[in-house]
Amino acid sequence: MISNQILQNTIDGLTGITRVELCVMDTEGKTLATTMNNSEEYESAVLAFVDSPADSQVLQGVQFFKVFDENQLEFVILAKGDSDDVYMVGKIASFNIQTLLVAYKERYDKDNFIKNLLLDNLLLVDIYNRAKKLHIDTDSKRVVFLIETKNEKDTNALETLRSIFATNSKSKDFITAVDEKNIILVKHLKDDHTYEDVNKTARVILDMLNTEVMTQVRVAYGTIVEEIKDVSRSYKEAKMALDVGKIFYSEDNIVGYNSLGIGRLIYQLPISLCKMFIREIFEGRSPDEFDDETLVTINKFFENNLNVSETSRQLYIHRNTLVYRLDKLQKSTGLDLRVFDDAITFKIALMVVQYMKYMESQEF
Repeated sequence: MISNQILQNTIDGLTGITRVELCVMDTEGKTLATTMNNSEEYESAVLAFVDSPADSQVLQGVQFFKVFDENQLEFVILAKGDSDDVYMVGKIASFNIQTLLVAYKERYDKDNFIKNLLLDNLLLVDIYNRAKKLHIDTDSKRVVFLIETKNEKDTNALETLRSIFATNSKSKDFITAVDEKNIILVKHLKDDHTYEDVNKTARVILDMLNTEVMTQVRVAYGTIVEEIKDVSRSYKEAKMALDVGKIFYSEDNIVGYNSLGIGRLIYQLPISLCKMFIREIFEGRSPDEFDDETLVTINKFFENNLNVSETSRQLYIHRNTLVYRLDKLQKSTGLDLRVFDDAITFKIALMVVQYMKYMESQEF
């Protein structure tokens, strides 16, 4: 779990301070990190030391120490030097490596726990038992952010987020990933935090990754939950918000589950029901069959809250031209967009078609 680079940095620092040469080997005598020039000479001595009952021993003029992960032997530390402090330095190195083992093991266990929590792989009793063992609060306010990166396995984005939200072991935030393109942030919130604060955090994530990592991302978040067992629900909501945002709010890079509006309802409709609705409204036709001019007119009319004068002004056309287009649309569909009920029906139909096209694209 500890990288060789971390081990190397640790013993480099100790050797620089104490002038005692150090080496970290695995239980098969393979060198993992070293400041010695001839560490391979001690491979057979390491194998003999591994089989001995002693926790420390002098072999070939070098101090040997064992480092355990609970009851499992993980590393052998070698300390070599001319001073009388070699034994003490070796013990210090062993203690440091032991501390790193515990810290990285806890980090791994927490990450594994959060992943299983998000994916609903834990029983309710296991959630609370494991959270207690890992010293994770069970009744804190949290929200789940889902960050979709443009590139798969974007390690730079992942490390940048970790540097912001999980800088030390005392952080109550968790950063993980369950697939190739999505990074998950389980964010701890203060009692007085609201969705406005959540949206500000999403903006910080977006701006940081755009400027620091130079990568395009979309950020979605679920609802605020107050118990750890509900974190998976917030994650599912964030996933839905990400999908709904792609379909209906493609221009927005930040989407919250609490602000999806009617898009959330349409997303949960079965495709068969959607097709039936479109056949009923358009009698076998589809909004896709309308020409670009008609679609631009419709969208601009909705943007201006069914205001004929403002729409014609923004389209740079005469008011009578717009009225003519709306009359033509009414004849072909039976819906008059100047009538509120018909406008609502038409708007929903357009969104249903968007949803159907998205779902069809996901099948390939």
